[in-house]
Amino acid sequence: MSSEAVRSADGRPLSKRGERTRRKLLEAAEAVFAELGYHDASIVKIIEAAGVGQGTFYLYFASKKDVFDELVVDLNHRVRQAMTEAASQGETRAEKERLGLAAFFRFTAEHPALYRIIRQAEFVSPETLQLHYDRLTSGYVSGLRQAMESGEIAEGDPELLAWALMGIGELVGMRWILWAGRDELSAEMLDELGRIIARTLGSPDGGR
Repeated sequence: MSSEAVRSADGRPLSKRGERTRRKLLEAAEAVFAELGYHDASIVKIIEAAGVGQGTFYLYFASKKDVFDELVVDLNHRVRQAMTEAASQGETRAEKERLGLAAFFRFTAEHPALYRIIRQAEFVSPETLQLHYDRLTSGYVSGLRQAMESGEIAEGDPELLAWALMGIGELVGMRWILWAGRDELSAEMLDELGRIIARTLGSPDGGR
């Protein structure tokens, strides 16, 4: 859990009970923003969904935008955690990519609000949208750079490669998870996606 997720609106550390209440509010906000969109959502609707009083909301968040920003950060933390844990089971860079994307698709199926909320952030909170992608790419770039330096994959620009691979994952997830309402990609589609990723990563001798 990130440090932001264990503090009150005035910056004080939260008790375990406070953490649970804050989590309940974030989960309610996720549902309300996903269903109604930012502009039609309200603090009243969020506290109704969470089953808490309005005064309780302000113990944890200063405004509707504040809870929205914190929700983006929270979703970012959870999806990165899911992908990192899955990728750590792979032995090669290509396996790590495949496992990480599979975890991303599962998370998207469980949290379809991820796509909707991130897209709303483009207009509601551009700085938080950039933070979301910066955090996604920071560790990603380091892993790709290490794989290049070790000779496992082709040399190139690790930042550009990270963004290209993220683009593949986001659009495939949108088409076959979000729009098609699937829980995950089929084994055959994951295998094909794995081959696409392997070709994109390239071999250290420059072959594709």
